[in-house]
Amino acid sequence: MTSLVIIKTGDAFPEVVDQYGDFEQLFINQLTTALPEHVSLSVWDARKQGVPSSPTSFAGIMLTGSHSMVSEQEPWSEALKPWLVQALDENVPMLGVCYGHQLMASAFGGISDYHPAGRESGTRNVRLTQAGNQDPLFSMLPSHFPAHLTHAQAVMQLPPNTTVLAHNSHDAHQALRYGPRQWSVQFHPEFTPAVMHAYIERQKAALRDQGENPDALIHAITDTQAASGLLRHFLRFI
Repeated sequence: MTSLVIIKTGDAFPEVVDQYGDFEQLFINQLTTALPEHVSLSVWDARKQGVPSSPTSFAGIMLTGSHSMVSEQEPWSEALKPWLVQALDENVPMLGVCYGHQLMASAFGGISDYHPAGRESGTRNVRLTQAGNQDPLFSMLPSHFPAHLTHAQAVMQLPPNTTVLAHNSHDAHQALRYGPRQWSVQFHPEFTPAVMHAYIERQKAALRDQGENPDALIHAITDTQAASGLLRHFLRFI
C-alpha cells in the first residue's frame, strides 16, 4: 500500500468545518470514490508536525489552501520549501491548491504576494492556454470551465521553467506546471457550491469594500464538476 499525502496548510472558517469539514476533508470527499485500491490517503499538518519524511516515501502529494499568506513567510511554511524542491527534483507527483499553489511557486523561485486588483471570490470562468490544452493532466478538462475561487494573494512572478496552463481576467496564473508531474492551481477544485456560498457570506464586508456585489456573487455560484474532476484525474499520475 502506498500513500497519497495531503499536506494541510490551514483551517477553513469554523462554520465551514462544522458543516462540511476542514480543507483536508473536502479533498478526501472528492478523492475517496476514485482512489485506486493500492493507494491510501494520509494527512500531514505542516503547521503542527513540521516537515514530512522524504518525498519519495509518498506516491503523491497534495497541498491544501490556507488563510495564511505565503508572503508572511511563517517558519513552518518556509521549512516546507526545500522539501517541495526535493519532491520536484525527484519527480514525485504534486498538486498544490490556492496557498499550496502560491507556496510551490515561491519555493521554486517565483514570487507570491497580494494581487493589486484585490480579492477574487466566487465561481469564475477559467480558460486553458494552448499549453494547457496539450498538458497530460489539464487536457482532460474543457478548454474553459467554471471554478470556485477565494484568494487575496496570487503568483505574481513565475518561477523559471514554469508553464502557464490556465488563466482568467483576474489572474494570469490560474494553473501552472513545474515539471513532468508537478502542477498547481489557484482555484479550489475541492470546494462545493455550499462551501463557496459560506465563504462569500463570511467575506461580504470585505468584498463590498472593494466594490464587489456579494449577493450577485452568491447568485452566480454554479456547480464546478470539471474543476473538481482535476483532483481525480491527478490520481492517474501517482
